[in-house]
Amino acid sequence: MIQHKIKLTAADVKDFVAAASKSSYDIDIMYNRYYVDAKSILGVLGLDLTKVLTVKCHGYDPAFESYIARFALAC
Repeated sequence: MIQHKIKLTAADVKDFVAAASKSSYDIDIMYNRYYVDAKSILGVLGLDLTKVLTVKCHGYDPAFESYIARFALAC
């Protein structure tokens, strides 16, 4: 499992969900105790996008990893 800390804006959500949907493995995105499927646009929009989010990838896809790097925070 690969984990990333990211920051999204409402404008980024549509493209993020589209990129996550192309992956064949499960991707979860969470803030505090709220976990949602990263492939669900309503689930991601329901999170507090003003906070740092954690993305857990249950597989590896180089294309998605390079895409998500643009949202990554140095932690």
